[in-house]
Amino acid sequence: MNSNRRVVVFTLGSITVYLLVSVVAAINGWQFTPFKKVNLVTDILKTQPQKKTLVLPADTTTIASPEMASKTKHTDISLYTRPNYITDFNSDTTQPSLANFLKKLNALKAGKKRKIRIGYFGDSMIEADLLTQTLRKLLQKEFGGSGVGFVPITSQVSQWRETASDFYSNGWQDENFKTATTGNLFFSGHLFRSNGDWVEMADKTITDSAALIEKCLLCGYLKQPVSISVNNTTLPVNATKNFNRIVLSKDLKRKIKITVADERLPVYGISFESESGVIVDNFSFRGISGIELNKLDTSFLNAVNNAGPYYDLVVFQYGVNVLYHPNDVNFGWYKTLFLPVVQKVKKHFPNTDILVISTADRAFSYDGEYQSAKGIDSLIKVQADIAYQTGCNFYNLFATMGGKNSIVQWADAKPSLARKDYVHPNDRGADLLGERLFGAVMKEYNKYVITIK
Repeated sequence: MNSNRRVVVFTLGSITVYLLVSVVAAINGWQFTPFKKVNLVTDILKTQPQKKTLVLPADTTTIASPEMASKTKHTDISLYTRPNYITDFNSDTTQPSLANFLKKLNALKAGKKRKIRIGYFGDSMIEADLLTQTLRKLLQKEFGGSGVGFVPITSQVSQWRETASDFYSNGWQDENFKTATTGNLFFSGHLFRSNGDWVEMADKTITDSAALIEKCLLCGYLKQPVSISVNNTTLPVNATKNFNRIVLSKDLKRKIKITVADERLPVYGISFESESGVIVDNFSFRGISGIELNKLDTSFLNAVNNAGPYYDLVVFQYGVNVLYHPNDVNFGWYKTLFLPVVQKVKKHFPNTDILVISTADRAFSYDGEYQSAKGIDSLIKVQADIAYQTGCNFYNLFATMGGKNSIVQWADAKPSLARKDYVHPNDRGADLLGERLFGAVMKEYNKYVITIK
């Protein structure tokens, strides 16, 4: 065999051996150091690299990537202690709370025609439209809108309400949180029935004489059509849904009178509202703590939400009736009962922002001297925790009033801001609280405007 042939045979043999070794190594995943740089099939047979598992020490916290960290909301529950401040517990306090609600306000401010509805729930602290009348006036002045919103058929404070007049006959039947165990009660905690009774209402908030105002009957379900009298004219009503909003008239008039002759029709009240703008409904019920709202029927809540969605912001302001005994300091029971209420509303109003407002200051006599209730700090922590756990927003009304013994100082001030029962702010005090809440909303709104620029 000549030398040239031997070279060719040797070369072909070597290549064949390398090829076979490379294929076998690629298939079996093993490596031989001398072959690392001469694997002839490395670009043909690509094997998946083995994933390495990073084992962290037991006390090591995984750190998110910068991209993930920028999207992560870091929370700080201690923010609940701030006065005049609405928080969603985001530790980045440059970011606005109530973002969905503020987005709608901004669109309204920019000229979009729509209604923005606020359902404001509370106890005797807001009855006769106290606080809410101030908040409504300031929001409507800033963002537009007219009308007092919802007015119940009857009320124990009708004669003191300054934003609406309400006269009615004495035969109305009132089913409510205190008397009813079942039935589609409205957010007000009431349901009225009539067998020929009448009610006459007038909106006293409207200053624009050219504003068109819808007068709407809010009522529950009745299978059969029924006729009612509206300003002495017969009007057919088809209340075929669990919640019905029936426009009775839309004109420049501020007054309406209705008569209902069929007691099967569940009537809630009448709403006065402009075609566009902010509408604030006051839902006060004396002596309750908010846990009564759990009586609201789930199918009714769904029907209300499907009619709009009806509310863009829901506000819960409770607490002074939870502070019923002067020496109570443990309010875990309240969290157990009220947290499901917030969860229920949040579930059935998924596009609604919710604001939990803490108790206001309330004082008892201790050793002959009126001082803030001993358990007030404990209750506010519970209320803040409810908001935190449910992903809602929080506003510390107690701190906004001035903190410890503020209700005593308010009652003793000249002129006074609270009554001598050391529980209820008077008209001046309620106006001040409404102004401060509006100011807190506007702080968040201004943050929102900056973030979208």
